[in-house]
Formats: sequence, structure tokens, C-alpha cells
Amino acid sequence: MASNSSTPVLRGGHGATDARANALRALAIDAVQAANSGHPGAPMGMAEMAVALWCGALRHNPANPHWPDRDRFVLSNGHASMLLYALLNLSGYELPMAEIRRFRQLHSKTPGHPEVGVTPGVETTTGPLGQGFANAVGMALAEQHLGREFNRDGHAIVDHRTYVFLGDGCLMEGISHEAASLAGSWGLNKLIALYDDNGISIDGPVEGWFRDDTPARFRAYGWQVLGPIDGHDIGAVEQALTRARASADKPTLICCRTTIGQGSPGRAGTAKAHGEPLGADEIARTRAAIGWPYAPFEIPDEVRALWDARVSGRAHEAAWQTAFASYRAAFPELAAEFERRIAGDLPADFDAIAQAAVDACGSVAVATRKASQQALAVLAPRLPEMLGGSADLTGSNLTDFPGCGQRHLSWGVREFGMAAALNGVALHGGFMPYGGTFLTFSDYSRNALRMAALMQLRVVHVHTHDSIGLGEDGPTHQAVEQLPSLRLIPGLDVWRPADAVETAVAWSSALRRHDGPALLALSRQALPALANAAQVDGIARGGYVLSDAAQPRAVVIGTGSELQLALEAQRRLAEQGVAVRVVSMPCTNVYDRQDDAWRESVLPRALPAVAVEAAQPDFWHKYVGRDGAVVGMRSFGESAPAAELYRHFGIDAEAVVQALRRVIAASDLATGAPR
Repeated sequence: MASNSSTPVLRGGHGATDARANALRALAIDAVQAANSGHPGAPMGMAEMAVALWCGALRHNPANPHWPDRDRFVLSNGHASMLLYALLNLSGYELPMAEIRRFRQLHSKTPGHPEVGVTPGVETTTGPLGQGFANAVGMALAEQHLGREFNRDGHAIVDHRTYVFLGDGCLMEGISHEAASLAGSWGLNKLIALYDDNGISIDGPVEGWFRDDTPARFRAYGWQVLGPIDGHDIGAVEQALTRARASADKPTLICCRTTIGQGSPGRAGTAKAHGEPLGADEIARTRAAIGWPYAPFEIPDEVRALWDARVSGRAHEAAWQTAFASYRAAFPELAAEFERRIAGDLPADFDAIAQAAVDACGSVAVATRKASQQALAVLAPRLPEMLGGSADLTGSNLTDFPGCGQRHLSWGVREFGMAAALNGVALHGGFMPYGGTFLTFSDYSRNALRMAALMQLRVVHVHTHDSIGLGEDGPTHQAVEQLPSLRLIPGLDVWRPADAVETAVAWSSALRRHDGPALLALSRQALPALANAAQVDGIARGGYVLSDAAQPRAVVIGTGSELQLALEAQRRLAEQGVAVRVVSMPCTNVYDRQDDAWRESVLPRALPAVAVEAAQPDFWHKYVGRDGAVVGMRSFGESAPAAELYRHFGIDAEAVVQALRRVIAASDLATGAPR
């Protein structure tokens, strides 16, 4: 049906008589109107669903949004953010009406889409449709695993639900399939999704492009499906929530038939309600239609009292604190470990653990994917919070470790769903998640990587087979542009270690970091041992002098499998009387955060520079300058053995030697130095 269709899609009841629901509607339309921007339709349509959950089943405490055993609530259709902000304001969170009035304004606590860390009570950043749903799957997964690990008979200190609102757009996105299939396979019975089935998207009524039998689809995944029910009938939604909470072995989808823009005489059931202000005239008509005579942003005391969750919230948390005190008395060591894990603190002896991972590195050549597994074998047994897995590539990514058991998950071929669910695991707390795939398949999961960086989550992505060095699988699997493009994501640390020692340091650095994710780009092929334990501090700073020379004429920068080419070029030029410094830069992102003195000591501005990396080369001109040179890949790869590919594409020590000679000659010419 055309995008300008005027045929309304009206579902469920149309009374809109509940004052609690109408308070949500009023705040949504007022805030969107004041901002002259936003999405009023979904908040208006989901108002009764929100009343049923937030005034009933949801266990939360506005005074402490972070108590460990609270229920989690995720608004996957994040464009409906004013629904969530209204809920938080009315329930008693530290989100005053002044912030509601500043909806979508610079530095307000009410941004256009919900952002974790900005607004008290927001559990995750949503907006890219479907990812909030996958985050919720990760939260429910974390609850399940944390409960198995810490609960004891008579002491269920981890026992909460994850609720998620989602709409048609979330279900159209392919990630919803990946996440829902995983949730059903894992029996995440404490995951409850409420589907806002309003039949409308931006382009109009969805029957022309979304005819899925959603209930049948979710039953096939192994979910309990309730409904369709009238999403405007609070009692019906409450009854469905009660049934959902009783599920012993399946997640639940509650299909709620609703009308977008419910209560608006001229916009209800139409795409016009979705993403623009109603306008002053339609707002006046809506107020009259729902019986809301109050001024903009005015909530009468008696309605606010119906919403106030501060007393009940304190009672919920107090009951849990009492239970936890009993748990602590019975299991003091477990209680201390639980608190450490929830706080996200590393073990007190982590420095020794990290050093042990370095000490375990041998002197023989080893693929960095294997070096990663060797580091995991040291780190993971002493860090029980590490929860890992692979997207059906365990034998290639080598993400498992001895005795891993249920701490290593098989995600199936679901890179995007895995990455987004890992974000949910990290958001929940208690775990440091990691997941593996091939580097070229980072394109599948890229937006979840971006969201992890935006949310500053400690998630580690283990991406192997990082270049043409993977060989015969050919250009479909050989990463070329991925490394430089991933380095451009703000806050994502991309590590490309060159040997076992650098790999061990990359792991420990990723785990130490509290304010963002890391990606480890690892080789398929064996690489020689190059760094040593004395260089650990330099490695941890992202870039360091691996091999120096007296009065160097130039610097050559290498990463990963190409660092050995830089060293060989240095050796050949030294035999010809030309001194060159070799810099290893396993993580440009970390190097860029170092002070000027460190960066100048590693890469002096006065020295010409060359970089070598089997990836798209343009990124490296940031470090070698316009007059520097880069030996890299300017095309896709080919299918052939790795050694043959390196020769074919001219990525070898001789190419580095010639590049160094050119930049040295150009520098001499520019400065007038004797040649």
C-alpha cells in the first residue's frame, strides 16, 4: 500500500479512558510538540501495555536503578523513547519534568533515542531496530548463567525477568530471527517480549511488505506465544504477563494488537502518527477525546500518585537485600565474589594473572589465533566472569579453553545476533563476554560493534583469519578494508598483535578496560616470536619501538603478520649501511591516547616513515604523512596459498625496502641532506 495511504489500521479497543495511560500519552505529545521532533504514535499506542507492566509485574526501584536483582526493561523500538521517559518521570526516577521539557535538546537527559548512562533507569541504548531485542536476549542469558553459578538451595539471589517492548520494525530486521532463535534454543524462560502489533510503519500499513505469521514464527523458535490480545486492555495484558511469568522452560511473546497514535482523532492508525508532532490543533482534539483537560506537561497529583513506585521499589530492593544478607552469612566467599563480579572489578591478583599469560608464551612460531587460545587457557580459569563463544567457528577462532563447559557458547551462524546479545550480557553485569568469527564477517555484526562502543561496554571480539594470509578461501573471506574501517569507530580498540606476547597483552588490556570494547584481529598462519616480556609496557601503550638503530634514517611501522617484513627490511638495509627503526603498532587506538611525549619518542616527526599492513593502505597516512609510503592491499584478494598471495600482491620485505629508500631519498632532497 502506498506511503500516503489514508486507510487507518485500527486494532484493539479505543476507549483510552485510563488516567495512567493518558498521562503517558499527554507527556509524549507535549514533549514531541515542544521539540518539534520525535515519534508520538508508538508511545500513544503502547500506553496501556506500559501501565500493565510498570504498575504491576515490573520489579524496580527508582531510588536505585542498579540494584542487581531488578527486572530489566528494554524498549527495542527506541524511537518511542518518550514512552520510557514518561514512565521514568512518573515512577519517581531522577528525571524531572524539566528534562521532559528538554526532550531532544543538547545535553538533556532525554535524547532522541534512549541512551544508557545518560538517563537514570535506561538499561540499554536502542534505536537501530531489533538490536534492543537482541540485547534483551543477552540480558536474559546472563541472568540464566549467573543464577546457575551463584544460586543455592533456598538462596535464589539471581531471580529476575527481562521485559522487552518491540514493534513491527524490530521483527522485520533479520537480527530478530537470530536473537529469537537463540532464546528459544536456550530456553530463556525469564525473557518476556511484548509485541506492539499496530500494523503501521513509516511507509504506511505494513501488509504490503510484512505478512509474516509472527505467532507461528515464534512458536517454531520454541517460544510460548500468547495472544493476539487487545493491547489497550490493561487487564488482558496483566493476565498475559502472569502467564508469561509462570513459564518454566520457554521465553514468551505476548502479541498485543494496538492502534498507533491511540487517542488522536485525526492521526490514530495512520503513518502520520509515527514520526512527527501532532500539531497544536490535533493535540487539542486529542486532549478532548481522551478527557485530559490539563496544560502541557501538567500531571495532576492524584495521577502521579498512581504511578509513584518509590515505596514499592524500596520494598523490592529491601527484600532482596535481606535475602542477600542471609546468603552472605551462609556463603561468605560466594557473596564476595558475586559483589566483585557485579561491580565489574578484576580479581585483586589480575596483574599476576596477566603476567602469567605472558610468561606462558613460547619462542616458537604460532598463529595469533592459537596464541589467543593459549592466553585464554591462562586467563579464563582464573576469571570466571569470562563468558565466551563463537559463531559456528570454534575450531577456527579457537575461542574455547580447557574446562570451559557452559562458559563457552555455540552461537550458530549468527554474527550480528551474537554481537548484539554480547552487548546485553555486558549491560546486565556479572560477566565479561567475548565472541569469535572471521574478521571479514565483522561486516555482519558491525552495527552491534558500533553500539558497544557507543555504550562503552567491555566486550571482546575475537576475529581471526585477518588478511590474505588465510589463503585458499579467497577474497570472500579475506579481510582487506575491515581493519582500517573498524579503527574509525570511536571507542573501539582494534588490536592486531604480531606474536604470542602481543596477543597476551592485547587480551589483558581489553579486560582491564572498563569504558569500551576491543577487537582482536588474529592470524590464521603461524607467526614468529618477535616481542619479549620486557616490552609488555610498550605493547600495552598501543605502539612502541620493537627494534631500534643508532641514528635511524627512517621508521617502518608494522602490525600483525607483516611486522616480520618490517624487521627483515631493517636487516637488509642495515647490511647496506642504512639505519632504520622498527615500530610495532598493535593498537592504533590505544597509541593515539598516549601523551605527546610517548608518541614522539616512538614516531619522531623528523623521520620519514613507511607502514606495512596487508589491508587497505589509506588509513596509515595518518602516521606516515602525505610524503610517507604504505605497502598494503589496494584490491580484493585471490584464492591461493598465503605465501603465493603475498608475493603476488607485492607485500614482502623487498617492497618495504624500496619504499624506505624512496622516502629517505625524498626526505634528503627536501632537507638538502647529503645522500
